[in-house]
Amino acid sequence: MEGTWWSLLPFLLIIPLAVWLKELLPGLAVGLLVGAFCLEWSVIGAIERAVSAIVHALVDDEHVKVALFLYLFGSLIGMMQITGGIKGFVERLSGRIRTKRGLLFFVWLTVPVTFFMPMFRIMLLGPVMKAVLRQFRVDRRRMAYMIDVSTEPIIVLLPAATAFVGFMTSVVDGALVQNGIRESAYDLFLRSLPYNLFAIIALAIGLLTTVLNIRIGRPPGKKGEGTVNKLHGLGLRKELSLIAGEPLHLFVPLALLIVLTFAFFAYDGWRRGADNWLAAFSQADATWAMLLALFVTLFVSILFYVWRRQSLPELIYHFFAGGNELMAPIGMLVLVWAVSGVAGELGFAAYVSSTFATWLPGPFVPASVFLAGSFLSYFIGSSWGTWGMLMPLGVALAHATGAPLDVTIGAVFASGTFGAFASPLGDTTITTAAMMDMDLLSYAKYKLRISLICAGLSLLGYALLPLWIS
Repeated sequence: MEGTWWSLLPFLLIIPLAVWLKELLPGLAVGLLVGAFCLEWSVIGAIERAVSAIVHALVDDEHVKVALFLYLFGSLIGMMQITGGIKGFVERLSGRIRTKRGLLFFVWLTVPVTFFMPMFRIMLLGPVMKAVLRQFRVDRRRMAYMIDVSTEPIIVLLPAATAFVGFMTSVVDGALVQNGIRESAYDLFLRSLPYNLFAIIALAIGLLTTVLNIRIGRPPGKKGEGTVNKLHGLGLRKELSLIAGEPLHLFVPLALLIVLTFAFFAYDGWRRGADNWLAAFSQADATWAMLLALFVTLFVSILFYVWRRQSLPELIYHFFAGGNELMAPIGMLVLVWAVSGVAGELGFAAYVSSTFATWLPGPFVPASVFLAGSFLSYFIGSSWGTWGMLMPLGVALAHATGAPLDVTIGAVFASGTFGAFASPLGDTTITTAAMMDMDLLSYAKYKLRISLICAGLSLLGYALLPLWIS
């Protein structure tokens, strides 16, 4: 279909609704229905077209693999939680803390075994850190920030073994298909990692303040103390406090998952005709390799846990409970796929190429995308939602203007990372404030000052990078 301004209408509705309602799913549903109506021009036809787009998104082989990977990854985390794997590791290491700097370094030392998901890391580290704060007289907000900055900014930079990888690769793939670009989505995802400037700068500042023992912000006052009532997962938090820690229940599944991920990457690449190891990793179907590794890890882990005398009914319950924790992002992803499909039928890529590309110079695309995405993500508090909405536009603009595609994709990921990290609506901000017994808005304001510095430096980087590359 020839591109018209109608192709922008779904996104023009999704973004304001997400900001207004502070929820992405309703906006996606409305955007899908309106986009379908623009194709059919009848209410019944629009409903049928919207449902058809959802069904098509669900039956696509690549989409099914991504959704299954996300669900099973949540299931593995659920079993790790209830068997006390990470709790045991954190408890054992925390007993060796002797100084304030050692306490701050402890937060970073736990990253290699708690990097799976931000909420997972916060819920396990929070109680331990809170328990030793008075002993070392560390600013509660500073400790919360250290935990926070070591979650999403790290996880978005990891190329494997996280729930984020499947989602991030998928939104890149959807944008590439929508714009008719024949490149490997996983390769582009890997190439974009060094250009997620916000995550890199935020990590650098976090590590610098730890090494130099620098105080961030003003000293805390009574206003910053308090209790946050909103916490998704209070039941799980209480249950985790009752289980016994066992580090081995973390190390075995984690080691197995990492080893099998690389093994299946190599296997799938060689099967596709690669003649060396580097080519094997490049040619492999990343989602399929990670899904195979995860499936085998789950099967072996269940046998291991049962052998370790863990209750099988309890394991099964938390297998599904953990997977269900990711049903909201899976549902959001399905709607993003459906909206992208409808927008593609309306000629979204063609319209962007024939309009925005004529007046927006290519070197300014990464900076513009980062600025717009940061504004959006701050008001909706969702990195995944921002990536799903902004990636098709960013890729279309880069493709049409000749802007560096990997830098633009990195800018989209950086903008979502900013919102998820800095917004008071972000899950990590809400959960961290609750776990550390702080007032939510006070903590969000404290964190925003630092985040804006990181965002400003990132924006400068995106303005200069295309010029340097060219």
